[in-house]
Order: sequence, then structure tokens, then C-alpha cells
Amino acid sequence: MTAPTLTSSPTLTADAVTTHTLLNCLIREVSAPEHQVTVDHDHLLLRLPRRGLLLRVALRRLSLIGAHRFTGPVERYDDGTWTTVDWRELAAYVQDELELRTGVTNEEFLPQVTDSHQTIRTILEHRADHRPSAPSYLDSEQSLIYGHRFHPTPKARTGASASWLTYGPETGTRFPLRHLAVRRDLIQEEGDLSELEPLLPPTDPDFVTLPVHPWQYELLRGHDRLREALASGDIIDVGVTGPDFAPTASVRTLYQPDADMFLKFSLNVRITNCLRKNAAYELSGAVALNGLLQPVFTQLADQFPGCTLLAEPGYRTLNVGGNTALLEGFGVIVRSGLRPHLRPGVTPLLCAAVADEHPTSPAQVSQLLSRGAGNALAWWDAYLRLLLPPVLTAYFEHGVVLEPHLQNVIVGVHQDGTPAQLFFRDLEGTKLLAGHHDKTLAALPENVRHPLTYDTAHGWNRVAYCLLVNHTAEVLGALADTEPGLEPALWGLVRDHLNACSRSLGDPPRLRALLSGVPLPAKANLMLRWSRQADRHATYVPLPSPLGEDFPHEVPQ
Repeated sequence: MTAPTLTSSPTLTADAVTTHTLLNCLIREVSAPEHQVTVDHDHLLLRLPRRGLLLRVALRRLSLIGAHRFTGPVERYDDGTWTTVDWRELAAYVQDELELRTGVTNEEFLPQVTDSHQTIRTILEHRADHRPSAPSYLDSEQSLIYGHRFHPTPKARTGASASWLTYGPETGTRFPLRHLAVRRDLIQEEGDLSELEPLLPPTDPDFVTLPVHPWQYELLRGHDRLREALASGDIIDVGVTGPDFAPTASVRTLYQPDADMFLKFSLNVRITNCLRKNAAYELSGAVALNGLLQPVFTQLADQFPGCTLLAEPGYRTLNVGGNTALLEGFGVIVRSGLRPHLRPGVTPLLCAAVADEHPTSPAQVSQLLSRGAGNALAWWDAYLRLLLPPVLTAYFEHGVVLEPHLQNVIVGVHQDGTPAQLFFRDLEGTKLLAGHHDKTLAALPENVRHPLTYDTAHGWNRVAYCLLVNHTAEVLGALADTEPGLEPALWGLVRDHLNACSRSLGDPPRLRALLSGVPLPAKANLMLRWSRQADRHATYVPLPSPLGEDFPHEVPQ
């Protein structure tokens, strides 16, 4: 197995990764569904039919579900010769094809691709001397240099580079929080906030301390209502103080290692696709879901030892005359830490770092195997045993739609790298199936109740995508990179575990269909970004499934 096309040059590496990421999106969402992709010996060929272009790229490894690995540049066929295409040209070809396909223009697309490329290059320049020798939790959270393999702008983010270099996780940064002392009648909060109080106890009983992400404070400090409250003394800017926090992979969720506490802040910054702020309904929804899910996860943990949900017991925000921009902009959700749940000798690692195509972190699965776990199939069997049963049982038995994509799950590994525990986090994407939990939902306001529910089709697409395409297939792909010809056996283990889950759940039709090889749903990130829609409006494209009993388990030529 040849190595990925990465070099010591930040610019050349950013060029290669941006090119291959655009190619991933183009193949998955445009060319493959329209049967415009084929394999010619050691190259993959794809056509842009409306643009009238034939492209090719050298293959490092073929994938059974089309998540191929590439090496080298993309080339364009011109009058019998192949000409190299750089990432800018490829992005322009994608833009042209999508305009012709949809009849819609998007003047943001090329600048966002450029911004993502520049972010990757700048991160690499600032990580030149970063060489951790052993896997650690915070390093895994801060190791995602290249981002989502199937998003056209995986590292796009608004704001000056000085801001995201200061506050982005990829440079290993740490910083203290801003704190506001707020008169009690201007505070809105729900749930258990006892973990917040030790951060900076107020000196006046009429005031409450509100921790604020310092980047967010800079973005909102000019708001008229905030300035009025500061001028009147209803809000006092205590300044930047207290212990250092570390940004995690989501950028806006920060971790304090000594206190073992997560705080999920709003951040009025567009990262990949969306502004990352806590909507008002998400604040109340997190507390409502947390209460509902605790007994569910108690049952799941009894049934599947090693399965844990990181609780989100409360939120606090600023309510100045009901101003939405401030209420949502200063909302902070408390999330419980890892240490109370960790078994002795177990190291937590972000699953996105484990699955990274490029082994840039000691948490990447090839590095874990080298620590002594050894057999990839045994490692995979242990991983699937932790991952699949609780997510599927939550859906089919409890009517809970988890969102177990790679950035929402943490795996705990033994010293030799073998999986031991799994932690699910972030209630923002967790939903309830319509028709379940009606009594609990009926007690909530409509603006909170409605966003918390999915119909069964939407809920299943979300679970199947996050669990099987975003998560399982990507960890599997990183494992397949370690040994030629391993991928069919890895998918065989996935099928075995799904079959066992299906039997234990009474063979529900949706799992029977999976085991019959129906296509897998993949979120269409390219088209979502092109249409400039929020994530909740995402559509799905079908992927070939290797899960059917009669699947040939070889890549069609």
C-alpha cells in the first residue's frame, strides 16, 4: 500500500488534499450517481457530462463503497493527451458542472474552497514542529488538519486568520475565558449548572457569572443592547481570567482538563456549512433531551457495557429584553466530563482522529495497531461490538435518533490500542422519532418540541448515514489502508454484527433491507453547500452497499 500524496511542503500538501476532497464530493454526489465513473487499470476516470470533460486520477486503493484513495494530481483529457489540473481549475470545473446541472449560481463556492485551502496551508505552517509521541485525548481533538473527506470546503471558516489561529484547535492553542457579571434578572438558565459556579464565583449576590468565549465576545461587543447594559452597570465585564480551556474539534466546544468540564459556546463564525451558534430552541432542547436520555442510556449501558452518553445538564445565557442575537449569541451549554466514566488505564480518543485518512496523529488507527493491538480484524471486531448495538437499539427500541458521526463519538482504548469504551456526545443532532415520548414532548413549547422530532424515514437516513457511512465506513477505510486486500473481510465483520443486532431486535424491516444490500444513504454535502441550505435540509445520495449476502466483495472494473 503506497503512502498518501502528502509532502513536507504545506502548500503542496494543501493542494493535494483540496484536490482529492473535491474529487471525493464530485464522484459521490454527481458523477457516480449518473454512471460517469469507471476504473481503467490503476486510474479512476470520471466524466463531467454537461461540461464535456473527462478527468482521471491515479488510484492508491479502490473502495467497495466508492470512498477511494487517490494519489497524485487530477488530469484532463485533451486531444489524445492528459494535462495536469490544479485544485483551482478543478473547483472551477465543479462550479461549472453544478451551474449547468442545477440552473443555480453560487458566487460563494470558489471563495469558500479557496478559504478552506488557505486554512489547511496555514495550519500546516503552524504545526511544523508538532510531533506527539503517544496518543492523548486533547491531541486527538486538535489533530484534524484536513477535515471532512466528503465536504467541498472542510476547513472554510469566516474571520481573520489571526482569530482562528488563536482560537482554533489545530494549532494546539489554550486560552482563558471572558467573564461577565450579569444582574440576575438578565440571566436565563435551565437545569443543573453546579459545574459552572467554581469557574468565577460572583462577589455580589445580585449578580451571576456568565462565561463567554473570548472570540464570541469580540464579535458581539459592539451590539447596542450589550453596550447599554454595560454602560448602566447591569452587566460588568470582569475580563479574561481563570484557567485555560482547549478548543475541541468543533472549535466552539472547549475543554478544561483540570476540571474535566466541557462548555459548548455559541460562535458567530461559519465553519464548513453553518454559523455555529446555540439557537434558543437548542438550549432548552438540550436540557429536555438530557433528562429524557439519562434513563435510556442507563438501560443501554446495562445492556452494552462500555457505552456512555456525556450529559448536558444545563445552560445559561443572557436575556436582555428578549433580544435573540444576545440570547443565542451568549448561550453556553454545560457538558459532563470523561473521567467519571473512564475505566483505569483507558485513554479517550476522538473517533475522527482514529479514522483520519492521513496518519498525522498517534490516535490514527494504524498507529494504534502498532502499539500492540496487532490484528486488525480483532481490533475491528471489538470496535463494532461497542459502536453498532447501542445506536441501533436506541433507534428501534427507544425511538431515539443518535447522531454518531466521527466527531460526536470518543473511543476509549487500552494501552495496547484496543477499543474498550465508547462515549456519545452532543445532543444538538439527537432527535426523537415521531410517535415516541409523546408525553414528554407534549410538555415542551412548540418551538422546542418540533425541532426535536424526526419522522421515521428522516430519522433512519440520519442514523444510517452517521453510523454506517460517516463513521463505520471511514474507520473501516483507515483500517483497509493498513493491509492490501483487507476491506472485504472488514465489511464481512460489519455484516456479522448487523446480523446479530437484527436478530436481537426482532429483525426489523430496515435492518433486513440493509442486510439485503440496499444502497446506503450518504449525506450530499456538496449539493448542500451549493444550495446554501442549513444541515437540516440535507439530502442523501445512494451508495453501493457491500452488506448484501450475495455481494461479490470485489471492486467492479
